[in-house]
Amino acid sequence: MRMNRIRKRNRDRSKHTRDHAALPVPVAAPARAWADGLSDVSIAGDPLAFPHLARTDLPAHPTTVAGYAQLVREIAADRDRWEPKVRYDALTRWYARLETGPGYEVWLLSWLPGQSSGFHDHGDSSGVMTVVQGELVERSLTHAGEGARTLRPGGQRVFSSGYLHEVVNATLEPAVSIHLYSPGLTEMHQYGAPVVPEMQRTAPSPDPAEAL
Repeated sequence: MRMNRIRKRNRDRSKHTRDHAALPVPVAAPARAWADGLSDVSIAGDPLAFPHLARTDLPAHPTTVAGYAQLVREIAADRDRWEPKVRYDALTRWYARLETGPGYEVWLLSWLPGQSSGFHDHGDSSGVMTVVQGELVERSLTHAGEGARTLRPGGQRVFSSGYLHEVVNATLEPAVSIHLYSPGLTEMHQYGAPVVPEMQRTAPSPDPAEAL
């Protein structure tokens, strides 16, 4: 490190002062900038130096059924987000988690011809589902009996906790669907036969699923 000799400028200084220099003062080398032109000193405590740290346009997490349905529609419309992730499994339905948030999670499922979920419920979770490719058939069970409907891209199904149904790919082409569960899915009860659970027999209620 180079040292500069600094002298006190005083016309009346003594010979002794003129003959003895002041203590040397080190001169620091200039800070080395990062490749992007910013140093660790220049960005310290300044989130605006990196715009993603100060974003204000991030959407709030949904907390209502309408908000969940809107989120599913937005994800379904963004093919670049889910289409590259799709895989198929000849032995079972394939699935992958797309998103999680406070009180919900979103899953991507694929269905080869003939694959079925079997009759099941979702424990304490309610949800929203939509088909984004191909067709699926949903069979539901309520106190009124069994019903069936074809699910195609563009439609949605909303269901409450305890809703009992089966989803199957009854076509000759693969299908893909997106499912949101709130709260996140932690249990599923499978039913070996299409029988309405005793709770639904003794306490009938309207079909909790509504097409949007």
